[in-house]
Amino acid sequence: MLETAATDTAFRGLTLNGLSVEGVNQCVHCGLCLSYCPTYSELGTEMDSPRGRIFLIKSLAEQRIALTDSVVNHLGLCLDCRACETACPSGVPYGRLIEVARAEIERQRPGSRLRQAFRRVNLELLLANPAALSLLTNLLRFYQRSGLQSLVRGSGMLGLFPQMLGEWERLLPKLPDTHEGPLPELTPAQGEKRARVGLLAGCVQQAVFGSHNHATARLLARNGAEVVTPGAQRCCGALHAHAGARARAVALARQTIDCFEGARVDAVIANTSGCGAHMKGYAHLLQDDPDYAERAERFSKRVQDIAEFLGREPLRGVLGRVEMRVTYHDPCHVVHGQKIRTEPRRLLRAIPGITVTELHEADWCCGSAGIYNLTQPEMAERLLRRKVANLEATGAEAVVTANPGCIIQILHGLEMRGGKMRVYHLVEILDLAYRQGERA
Repeated sequence: MLETAATDTAFRGLTLNGLSVEGVNQCVHCGLCLSYCPTYSELGTEMDSPRGRIFLIKSLAEQRIALTDSVVNHLGLCLDCRACETACPSGVPYGRLIEVARAEIERQRPGSRLRQAFRRVNLELLLANPAALSLLTNLLRFYQRSGLQSLVRGSGMLGLFPQMLGEWERLLPKLPDTHEGPLPELTPAQGEKRARVGLLAGCVQQAVFGSHNHATARLLARNGAEVVTPGAQRCCGALHAHAGARARAVALARQTIDCFEGARVDAVIANTSGCGAHMKGYAHLLQDDPDYAERAERFSKRVQDIAEFLGREPLRGVLGRVEMRVTYHDPCHVVHGQKIRTEPRRLLRAIPGITVTELHEADWCCGSAGIYNLTQPEMAERLLRRKVANLEATGAEAVVTANPGCIIQILHGLEMRGGKMRVYHLVEILDLAYRQGERA
């Protein structure tokens, strides 16, 4: 008993370059997380498990090991899917720990000049700049639709570029043909007003899947919500935090809080899983900020996933029939990051004509994981093949999910296999049912 108390005291306040990793002491090394970890399941190595990575993080904080290539590789292979958090009986905040570790990797081992340039372009110039991201997306659409992509791939030109760029180009998914512009700042509620909510438009979501935002706003309005979509909003910082760009993530969190506080909303709605989970964690991210700690606490409590908000009350209005057999893929940061599992399925089953077939390993990561499929393409490909095989085994016509990264990754996997299964965001299916109801 005395020995345990002494150990707890010795590790209290454990930090890595000033950032707390005290949560490592909650791990009792029981091993219940092992069978839930995708990378451990694929590789079977202890250091590629949550338990092993926690040991590495603790050892780094205690300065018992250096940040060697081996340590970087083991930590870098983590998907940050947080499935281990769902399995953990001790409540280890693993997602926070791996983000701190990645911040330390970026501080000590930023990588090659090409990698640093890639990070600067993506994290600084694109994700935080909606106009630049929209321009790039439109250029990529032209690249694909004009035949240039087929020409480049068929000519062998990719071999002239650095290997990393060639791999990234091969992973480029087919972008949607249609793109809707930004939403109006205010979408009025239909019928009796239930709430005034803010909608996070997102960065990649707005640039690539703007139609999902429009569908989300229509769903919210049909269910009594007055929807505010602030034009001044920027990236929430989720991808920056996952990639170890801690300072930028903090700055974007402050900006997001300022933006939605000014909108005076009852709730902030996210239709992207990583964004929702990250914003719910602002209270922890800014807990030491004297100007934002209390504001971040209030803000985090207001954040809701779209399925979470719609699932609180019976859907209003008439839902038309959608004759379709679907399966549902749980995005990691919805099911593990936000503990939302039943609401999306319940919403799907509320649609007349929909048959929901359960998916084996539905909450298993597809390999997208932010930009993981770009930084760790080999492991991402292994997990994607596993996911697609499970999807095809359902015999469903379509897979429904709730995150742009998952949609892009799964579309890529199905395309590689020549599969005909369609991929929908949850809001698309619900919006389609409402439109069918209007036609009836």
